[in-house]
Order: sequence, then C-alpha cells, then structure tokens
Amino acid sequence: MKSLIRLRMSAHDAHYGGNLVDGARMLQLFGDVATELLILRDGDEGLFRAYEQVEFLAPVYAGDYIEAVGEIIEEGNSSRKMKFEARKVIVPRPDLNDSACDVLEEPIVVCKAIGTCVVPKNKQRNNK
Repeated sequence: MKSLIRLRMSAHDAHYGGNLVDGARMLQLFGDVATELLILRDGDEGLFRAYEQVEFLAPVYAGDYIEAVGEIIEEGNSSRKMKFEARKVIVPRPDLNDSACDVLEEPIVVCKAIGTCVVPKNKQRNNK
C-alpha cells in the first residue's frame, strides 16, 4: 500500500535566507502521507509515534515541487512501520524569467525517513 502527494513549496514555506525551506516541512509532508496510509489501511488517522531514521539529502527552496511518497513496510497489532521519500520534481528557473520552470529528468531525493505510527485496536475498522 502506497501514498503519494505532490505540492509546490511557497514563499511561506521558506524559513531561511535564499528562500531555503526548513527540513521540518518534509516531515510534515511525511505526516500527511502517513495519515492517508493509515486511513486506507485501518479507516482511522492514527497517531505518529516516532521516527527511527531521518536523512536530509538536498536543499529545498520556495518554488520547488516536491513529491512525497510512503508505504507501509511492517505491521504489528496496532503499529505500522513506514518508509518515506521526498523528491524534488520541478524547479524554478529565475535565470530565464520570472515564471520559467524545468521538470527534472531525474527527480532529486531531498529527504528519506522511516517511522512508526499506531492505530489503537479499538479504532481499526478495516480488517486487511
């Protein structure tokens, strides 16, 4: 079971000089992906328990399009272990003009993570 979301980082997402986006924004996207996975799997939003690994691999800037994907890789009675990846798929080209952008031939992996979510037994509605 997989989930994917894609969105553009806005000027509001930029937290540092040079329009650099805070790495925590990628974790927020992973939380949204995890929520969808839990709804698909269990019929409930569940709760994010912990990350056991997070790697920030490349910078993200305002104007970049980010694709965040995740999948459940292990299941316990109430726990769901997931792996996540965020990729930069479109970048702005201000060197050409104000509205120019390029679709990247090869997406750039900007962040990877592994985390665990929990859906209490009494909230699980789907028996998959």
